[in-house]
Amino acid sequence: MKIARRVFVSAALVGTATALIAMLRPGSAAEEKAAGGYLAYVGTYTDKTSSKGIYAYRYDAITGKMTELGVAAETANPSFLAVHPNRQFLYAVNESGKDSTVSAFRIDAANGKLTLLNQVAALGEDPCYISFDRSGKYVFVANYTSGNVVVFPVGADGKLGSATANVRDEGTLGPNKERQEAPHAHWIEPSADNSAVYVADLGLDRVFTYRFESSGGTLSRVSSAATLTPGAGPRHAAVSADGNLMYVLGELDSSVSIFRLDWQKPFYALQRESARAGGVSSRNDAAEIAVDKRGKHLYTSNRGDETIAVFDIFDDYQRKGRLGLITLTPTGGKEPRHFALDPAGKLLLVENQLSDNIIRFQVDVRTGKLTRVGDATSVPSPVCLVFVPVN
Repeated sequence: MKIARRVFVSAALVGTATALIAMLRPGSAAEEKAAGGYLAYVGTYTDKTSSKGIYAYRYDAITGKMTELGVAAETANPSFLAVHPNRQFLYAVNESGKDSTVSAFRIDAANGKLTLLNQVAALGEDPCYISFDRSGKYVFVANYTSGNVVVFPVGADGKLGSATANVRDEGTLGPNKERQEAPHAHWIEPSADNSAVYVADLGLDRVFTYRFESSGGTLSRVSSAATLTPGAGPRHAAVSADGNLMYVLGELDSSVSIFRLDWQKPFYALQRESARAGGVSSRNDAAEIAVDKRGKHLYTSNRGDETIAVFDIFDDYQRKGRLGLITLTPTGGKEPRHFALDPAGKLLLVENQLSDNIIRFQVDVRTGKLTRVGDATSVPSPVCLVFVPVN
């Protein structure tokens, strides 16, 4: 289907965002030069398109230049990608209904090519998100259509083993009869101390908490959950720089809901903010959400309005962590399903799925505002982009 973290445990939860950001945070410009730049991989949809699978690019973090390397791996519908913490392996979900799989690849840093290590059944329909536990020993997969999440062990050779957990979200369905007719797991990430995972379920209007036992890779449901406004349809989430707040993107109502994280209490809702212009009622499906590396601004994408919403994250005492919409920036294409802040935090790259392009925007680190720069990068049906540092 082409439709398209968090309260629990101990005070270590407060460090969740720090750990999440640390996995993505770039070094200085000097370090980026020393590293010799980056590889960028783009996941695509291959059904009814000209795409062959995953595409590779050389990416210069200093200039933002993307140099095409061609098809890195031919694989069906690699709609979401994740790079292993050791930077040697890349994993993709292959979103193909009942035939969905998860693929493991070895990265060739010299030419960007991906070598298939193995491919396993997703044990669910239409996987749409993949991530790692903190040790890199397990992969977490969210299956959209079947509403279940699965844990796969990662071997020393990068291959995926037999699943160690397979659980389906349960609860009261949301009011949207077309999109919330069943549980729809859409996002999964681990807690800072690796003892829990958090799952956004679009069909149930919840972000659930599951206990994660790293010794055996098992999951068990606990009571903590973030409850969104009925019909919001949570898709993805982002965490504040200090780890105290979670920002949950509602795909169906184009909202951002803010929850305070306190391990002693259930999720506590603080604010709900629209990611659209006032008075607009045409079709829109919010898609991606991210906080910049300084924790000063938040970004979301709108499919339908074809914009990136830019929010201030207030840091004064009374409004700390709350949001204020600054501007809506046209994406230069149709269906911005995903975007990625580059390793330097200077550029935001938007993948416009139905326009077959990636558009780059300069980020004003002071105001958060975006300015389009350079030419569009052509790639068929782009839906996910990840970076890999290369030495």
